[in-house]
Amino acid sequence: MATASDRKLPNILITGTPGTGKTTTCELLAIATGLNNINVGTIVKEKECHEGIDEKFDAFILDEDKLVDEMEDMMSAGGNIVDFHSCDFFPERWFDLVVVLRTYNEILYPRLEKRGYKQHKIEENIEAEIMQVVLEEARESYKPEIVIELMSNTVEEMEDNVNKIEEWVENYKATHQ
Repeated sequence: MATASDRKLPNILITGTPGTGKTTTCELLAIATGLNNINVGTIVKEKECHEGIDEKFDAFILDEDKLVDEMEDMMSAGGNIVDFHSCDFFPERWFDLVVVLRTYNEILYPRLEKRGYKQHKIEENIEAEIMQVVLEEARESYKPEIVIELMSNTVEEMEDNVNKIEEWVENYKATHQ
């Protein structure tokens, strides 16, 4: 199995509270870098890496072990951008960079409303953002030097984030030839 230092192409996790711009950032980053864009939610649904649906939150009940098993080979190869709202169950060895996207609540709230989230789901996600739940998960789960926090409130910030990460990928490639 390839270790992080053996991989010629990096694996990057883009995480954050729902509505912070993960999917758009990942899509733009995949275009800019040529890395594979892996939407974990799609894998959970298509490969049935869940134990049913939580009716209250209208979300899958994740089977973390099945999901990790499903993703292991593709992650070992490197060259992936992983899009998911949680991160503490992914193996530390998978990632060379962990990006936590953050958004101000006055921007996040209408984004979640626009998605049609129920009020209690909006409130839970806003509270998670206030309490920095995903950021703390990332800091507790990965080496501090690979975890970065980026603001994702505007299109300009999102484009700037993509440029920063693209530059990081180029530096990674240059040092792992």
